[in-house]
Amino acid sequence: MIPKISEAEWEVMKILWGKSPMVFTEIKEKLSTSHDWKESTIHTLLSRLVEKGALKIIEVKPVKKYIPALAENECVIKETESFLDRVYNGAVNKLVSGFIENKKLSKNDIKELKDMLEKASLEE
Repeated sequence: MIPKISEAEWEVMKILWGKSPMVFTEIKEKLSTSHDWKESTIHTLLSRLVEKGALKIIEVKPVKKYIPALAENECVIKETESFLDRVYNGAVNKLVSGFIENKKLSKNDIKELKDMLEKASLEE
């Protein structure tokens, strides 16, 4: 089962999905470019992610290395489904129409969507 991951925890997971394993100092360094979190905050986020089963620790004395225990695409799918359910009652068409109405889709985005829909209809 995929756990609920907070926004701050997502930031940590994205770093580790990009490169792992990583030690605490590497994670802190990566996060410092976009956040001014204290070390204790980062330790708390890592601990929570381990407790949730989203991260694993490889302990090579005296160093702990962190690696994702969950695949990025699985977490993205879960988060997308959760968002769709909360905001659009699970209706993908309402999400897309919202982007169309607010002119958030470029011509290239629309072409890509058309291509994906055609491919999906051929696979049925």
